[in-house]
Amino acid sequence: MVAEKLPPHDIAAEEAVIGSLLVDSDAIYRVASLLRPQDFFRERNRWAYEACLALFDRSEAVNPVGVAHELARGDRLEELGGAAYLSQIIAGTPTSVHAEHYARLVHRLAIFRRLIQAGGQIAALGFEGGPDVSAALNQAEDVLYRLREDGRPRDFASLRDVLSRYLEDAGLREEAGGRLGAIPTGFVDLDRQLGGLQRSDMVVLAASTGLGKTSLALNIARNAAVEHKAHVALFSLEMSALELAYRFLGSESGVDIQRLRLSRLSERQREAVDDALDRLAQAPIWIDDTPALQEAEMRAKAKRLHNEARIDLVIVDYLQLMHTTRRIDNRVQEMTEVSHAVKALARELNAPVLALSQLSRAVQQRPDHRPVLSDLRESGSIEQDADVVMFIHRPDKHIDEATWEKLHPNEFYPKNIAQVMIAKHRNGPTGQVDLVFFERSTKFGNAAVDIPGGPR
Repeated sequence: MVAEKLPPHDIAAEEAVIGSLLVDSDAIYRVASLLRPQDFFRERNRWAYEACLALFDRSEAVNPVGVAHELARGDRLEELGGAAYLSQIIAGTPTSVHAEHYARLVHRLAIFRRLIQAGGQIAALGFEGGPDVSAALNQAEDVLYRLREDGRPRDFASLRDVLSRYLEDAGLREEAGGRLGAIPTGFVDLDRQLGGLQRSDMVVLAASTGLGKTSLALNIARNAAVEHKAHVALFSLEMSALELAYRFLGSESGVDIQRLRLSRLSERQREAVDDALDRLAQAPIWIDDTPALQEAEMRAKAKRLHNEARIDLVIVDYLQLMHTTRRIDNRVQEMTEVSHAVKALARELNAPVLALSQLSRAVQQRPDHRPVLSDLRESGSIEQDADVVMFIHRPDKHIDEATWEKLHPNEFYPKNIAQVMIAKHRNGPTGQVDLVFFERSTKFGNAAVDIPGGPR
């Protein structure tokens, strides 16, 4: 008979950890952040470690007498082998100096055992043979991703280590013209205010319908990819990839979108479109236009693309069209989970995520239609999760020129001006940046300079 192969484990290392804790009560401070009870293979070693943690949690001394008493309280001492077992472990561990080494070894072997379990879970997905292959693959990737994260214990970093990372980034910043690894939006005043889109930030761009939030996001994607060779992943839950292509072409060529759709182009316009096609064809932009996308599916796709192409910027258009994997009847709670997932993705990829959002109807009740942060509060925790919140406000959409002159006699009428309001900036100033919006070609430009490429 062939003996069943046991999963990876090291009983001696487990007992060395327990012994270290029993001979040195301070060793728990070095081990507790590295090891969890479920990392132990042998059950009685797990019980002994749980007893040590229980004493530690109650601020009681971790010593042989206390551990034996804690085990007895849970009716585990005799089953474990009694005080004699603890004495045996102590006899085999003369010092706690190697406690961390053995703790890391026990944790590493636990990860290998979980890898075996993950393989079984993934195999089960294959045997189920459901109709949705894509969903099964996404679940499989999620299993492996959780396992990978489980193998990365996080602990304190010294200020010295953190400062060394800053010095590395500062070197990159100098080489990149002072951007500190940020992704430029391509709009001078906006980049000056934000310092570009910062790595691992969740940046929310919110506006009412029809004010140009998708167009601005596409302009930012284009500027990042074409001008700075940034790799951009674009999740479009509302528009098809073809619709986005028309918008990219209109913005890049300056040609009216309607003319592009109808193919009614003059010779000059056709040349402009051909030039735009040549430039855009080289842009490292990937588009996923899956409608009603689930947050887990988005994360899986983004991470898969990141592994293949190193994503620098993710754009999601827009948050309220996304759903969670599990059914949640409370829409606010569902949006909270979606928001948490988007924030987590930014950290996982170490890339900014530009997440577009609708506003509540409250903004329509104000005479000036000017958005405020509370307009996001019906959408779960978007406001809290975001590192930056920007609104697009278009006064010319709500006030005609004659009324404006009466209300603001000393100010010019902001025709075709999009006010980008930075309402929240976790690591910098808030404020307002004005952009020009050529609506027919969906192109934005810097308001402070003469913008070429208006509608033709």
